Amino acid sequence: MPRIIGGIQTGTATRKSAANAVQSRAPAVASPPAHAVERVRIDETAEGQRLDNFLLGHWKGVPKTHVYRVIRCGEVRINRGRAAADTRLAIGDELRLPPVRRASPADPDATAAPPPREFPVVWEDDALIAIDKPAGVAVHGGSGVAFGVIEQLRRARPDARFLELVHRLDRETSGLLLVAKKRSSLVALQEQFRRRATGKTYAALVAGVWPKATKVIDLALHKTLDAAGERHVRVVDAGHADGRRSISLVNVVHAWPGFTLLDVTIKTGRTHQIRVHLAHLGHPIAGDPKYGDFELNRALARGKAVAGQRFGRMFLHARRLRFEHPASGEVIELAAPLPAECEALIAALGAEASSRVPR
Repeated sequence: MPRIIGGIQTGTATRKSAANAVQSRAPAVASPPAHAVERVRIDETAEGQRLDNFLLGHWKGVPKTHVYRVIRCGEVRINRGRAAADTRLAIGDELRLPPVRRASPADPDATAAPPPREFPVVWEDDALIAIDKPAGVAVHGGSGVAFGVIEQLRRARPDARFLELVHRLDRETSGLLLVAKKRSSLVALQEQFRRRATGKTYAALVAGVWPKATKVIDLALHKTLDAAGERHVRVVDAGHADGRRSISLVNVVHAWPGFTLLDVTIKTGRTHQIRVHLAHLGHPIAGDPKYGDFELNRALARGKAVAGQRFGRMFLHARRLRFEHPASGEVIELAAPLPAECEALIAALGAEASSRVPR
């Protein structure tokens, strides 16, 4: 039997939280000057990591092309020998790193430390943390975002030796997000995600009445980047050279005039998969700023789509997550209740529907 933590229903929900585990982290070391050779000894926090990924994280602000160049040229040494980019690091390895110069941002505020922030904890032990991420918060900095969950969490826990994201959630999406507290946990959990051995279910409120007979969406997706680095995803033919098969399982939870609440379980984890699948079939997610019905979104935000109820976010919530614990192998099933604003919208939809019933 899987171990179930928390719970969710359409109307009410409960959550259980584990006690916070104590952890320690070495204090951050200032970046060495550009003229200094650096020597690094690998401990358990970097064990098993590829050399290139370690350096990309260690040399913040150094262009990726430069990192790979110094590796190819043999300037990075492991135990006095040359190493390839895909070399796996082991405890006790000594790295000799050449001098590098980090780019100085034009905006001095760009290097300002992110404000520390804790997030609601659904589960925590020595191996991992599961948080309930609020909507509107990016999981990490980048693409015009100065910082996200992981940077703020590290600031809030300065003694933590290791904190890394296991997977991603869109900025607009709320719900369950895993953070590894050990390198071994990160590797084990990410392998489960790659093998699709996890169970991920999202609550999504869509426009229109969803056809109950449509329970499986099997449509290939193609992702592109525009000049500004913005991601765009669209449905393509199954035979498209750049298309990736994407499967979503859909179950109707409740329907009201003009809206349907769905449970969507993803069998593949493509970028914007649920959002694009649902929109392509004519039922965009309420409040989706990229693939949604923009006129409906404006009406929701102004409180005109559902009488007296303003709703200014995307209604997509990662409500359930099942995985094997990376240390014990125990099957863990976590649940995060719908956020208050989503519950309020559902209650308003129910009240509005009830008022229309003839008495």
